[in-house]
Amino acid sequence: MTDNLSLVRADQGQSEYVRQKLIEYNARHVADELKSAYEPIHLIIKNEQGDIVAGLLSCLCWNWVEVDILWVDEQYRHQGYGTRLLQAIEDTARSKGADFLKLNTFGFQAPEFYKKHGFQLLFEINNAPRGSRHYYFMKPLQPVE
Repeated sequence: MTDNLSLVRADQGQSEYVRQKLIEYNARHVADELKSAYEPIHLIIKNEQGDIVAGLLSCLCWNWVEVDILWVDEQYRHQGYGTRLLQAIEDTARSKGADFLKLNTFGFQAPEFYKKHGFQLLFEINNAPRGSRHYYFMKPLQPVE
């Protein structure tokens, strides 16, 4: 390592530059039909008053959809809203040609919910955060007949 280089925290513009450089690199190693397959897919459920009571934030990336956040307001939980969101993103992912869904969750969130909906546990990390577990799941998407 050269001594005259500096290591500093990046600002937003510098962070975007680094992100773009990785995207450029990755594009050289991905099939042509997948290079432009990147699309945020965000879904919400509103109540009668127009308030957001549940939402799912995800992204189509190459041949999968990654669910970043699935949230249901506490007073609306256990009423099927999370299931509706998962089914909607699964249908959307299939329609876009995705091969699988992937996501991560914590032990105090919803690992059993995802297992119930056909997600397969890939691995877990103990004590992340301290006193809990961090789970990584995927769900293969079979073509609908």
